[in-house]
Amino acid sequence: MRVLVTGGAGFIGSHIVRALASGGHEAVIFDALLPTAHGGAKPWSADGVPGVRTVIADVRDREAVAAALSGVDAVCHQAAMVGLGKDFADAPEYVGCNDLGTAVLLAGMADAGVRDLVMAGSMVVYGEGRYDCPRHGRVRPGPRAVSDLDAGRFEPRCPDCGAELAPGLVTEEAAADPRNVYAATKLAQEHLAASWARATGGRAVSLRYHNVYGPGMPRDTPYAGVASLFRSALARGEAPRVFEDGGQRRDFVHVRDVAAANAVALTALRERRPGTFDAYNTGSGQPHTIGEMARALASAHGGPAPVVTGEYRLGDVRHVTADSRRLRDELGWKPETEFVAGMREFATAALRGGAS
Repeated sequence: MRVLVTGGAGFIGSHIVRALASGGHEAVIFDALLPTAHGGAKPWSADGVPGVRTVIADVRDREAVAAALSGVDAVCHQAAMVGLGKDFADAPEYVGCNDLGTAVLLAGMADAGVRDLVMAGSMVVYGEGRYDCPRHGRVRPGPRAVSDLDAGRFEPRCPDCGAELAPGLVTEEAAADPRNVYAATKLAQEHLAASWARATGGRAVSLRYHNVYGPGMPRDTPYAGVASLFRSALARGEAPRVFEDGGQRRDFVHVRDVAAANAVALTALRERRPGTFDAYNTGSGQPHTIGEMARALASAHGGPAPVVTGEYRLGDVRHVTADSRRLRDELGWKPETEFVAGMREFATAALRGGAS
């Protein structure tokens, strides 16, 4: 296939381009090279990857999108503004990049007759993850109160009786409950893709990524993931600063495994019925706490031990880890990089925007 990879010069996108090339596909990179994603680094080079051409343009540019879609068989949509950002003033940029950009892309695909789409989703659409109360069973806690966070009470409580809750794994059938602007835009992207599929007879898949890490993450940017922030601190000789008490549960999945999931999903699209949209959780299946990740990374790097600060960010959720068995069972994908080995590699891998 010839596949247009939006955001193809970015962290995850560049690994997808390599995975597609190794599978015999032809990739076309479409990327605006935004500083928030690239950290001032030079554009990603496709040297050594055959059949790759690069279009430097914004996905909100209708004419550029239309031109890039010529001769394309499928689209892998990775272009997005990610993370919590600095404050709510970032909201227009998030909505513009993520939702308007997706709408422009889908309209262009409708006009061009391109009917296969794999897009970067996110587990943040679930908000808080699954929780069980010993008395009331499955419950959905509301947003955490500022007074509780200020007092160091980070764990959500049962909304009915106030009891401690046991976190579990979220399945794709769980109701969406986005708790911040980024999460809301990721859910809107999925709704747009589903509408496009129904209207055009297209076939779309959203891979709801967990916390992706690995070589080539952007360095020293407030829009990067927590793994990149910790790795950047270690590169400066500083201790990673762990918010809350470090007990937040996440699933850290290696970027090469995520790239492989995209390649598998693109191939599987041809087997799906027209007019369908499906979402798949995409994680390692091995939940770890933020504190565990920080300690593993610092130990492998040989840097200072993490410092638990008690700070918090409004909009962050306490625990969210999802069950990725459906992706394994239906598409035959499975992650290959184990947590300790992945962190050991990441501890010395180059970051985007810096050599160490």
